[in-house]
Amino acid sequence: MKPKFNIIVFSLLFIATGATGQINLNKVLKDVKKNAEKQIEQRIERKADKAVDKTLDKVEESVDDAVTGKKKEEKTEGASKPETPTETTPTGTTKASDETAAAKPTLTWAKYDFVPGTEIIFEDNLEGEQNGEFPSKWDLKEGTVEIANLNGDNVIWFRKSDSKIIPLIKVANYLPEEFTIEFDYQVLNNTQHHYQLHFIGVDGKRPTAWIDFGGKELSYHTTHANTTISGDLNAKFTPGWKHAAISFNKRALKVYVDDQRVLNIPNINESFKSFSIKSGLGTSATEAKSTIKNVRIAKGAVPLYDKFLTNGKFVTTGIKFDVAKATIKPESMGTINYVVKMMTEHPELKFSAEGHTDSDGDTAANQKLSEARAKSVLDAMVKAGISASRLTSKGHGESKPMNSNDTPEGKAQNRRVEFVKQ
Repeated sequence: MKPKFNIIVFSLLFIATGATGQINLNKVLKDVKKNAEKQIEQRIERKADKAVDKTLDKVEESVDDAVTGKKKEEKTEGASKPETPTETTPTGTTKASDETAAAKPTLTWAKYDFVPGTEIIFEDNLEGEQNGEFPSKWDLKEGTVEIANLNGDNVIWFRKSDSKIIPLIKVANYLPEEFTIEFDYQVLNNTQHHYQLHFIGVDGKRPTAWIDFGGKELSYHTTHANTTISGDLNAKFTPGWKHAAISFNKRALKVYVDDQRVLNIPNINESFKSFSIKSGLGTSATEAKSTIKNVRIAKGAVPLYDKFLTNGKFVTTGIKFDVAKATIKPESMGTINYVVKMMTEHPELKFSAEGHTDSDGDTAANQKLSEARAKSVLDAMVKAGISASRLTSKGHGESKPMNSNDTPEGKAQNRRVEFVKQ
């Protein structure tokens, strides 16, 4: 017997015994049977009630889902919380981020239309720089600036607010009528952290205008007219590295951040002959993280199609790859999109995409790398809609330099892709 049944039997025996102490066995057995049946019936009813309640709960939840269009969140006791994002400071220490990073927006490089100049004036990828030293290709105008290592990459670190540097170029007025400037900058919050690119006039002293790169906005300012033109970056803001690209054509200015064209100013009256980069104002916690890298200045040129008509090919240094890899960097899509558009508008064109490297590294490895990079360009163009029958690819390694490999600018010019008529 089970414990509960034993209690019932002994209780009934006690009642049946009464004052005389004698047991009426038939009566006891009859009562035991009756009570047992009653207990079983009550237990079955309780289980049935629970099943009905559970079913009704599910029905109710389904009705809620149909009305609201979403499911109720399941609450799990002890469920893990999202990790607080961390970031590495230029000194190599890891600490909590100033704010939780927003979900990354979807970038649309397929619509990117920035095409860099073809003749490189200044190139600084910080190769060979020593941690803690001043960057060798720059001159200091204000503050404290040095080389630091961030996640394995050399960066230019503005250690003090309002620090300013200028490219170390022997020619005073080095910016031509048509030029492009590119660089990567790191933003860590959407309020105070920003950078300023100051354009300097013929006198080489005072800025005539500047572009302010912030987390959520970008603006162009002029000195003499006190003009401000702002562009909205709200939809694109996430903490991290941004790619800035500036295109100037005699009087028209375009400014891009990542895949977004933020400013398009058709008529600039100011004189742009040189520039400086300044760290933005910020709190002490922010200014210690102001970092830039991969600065390039290039001279603008005639449209690539005109070059093709003249020479039967055109050369571009605007298609960039990860170091020692065939992975195309996303900012290269401006040049690729330009060629795709050209081939779409001129269906008779057929090209051989031909890769070239500088002389760094092993000759045989460079040959294989140039072949792989040319094939990556071909694949990107086919993916963009160009028939594979109109394209071939080839690599020349380091065998056909355009420039000396003794300078960063010469190496950058030799790392190129040529589109040759077929």
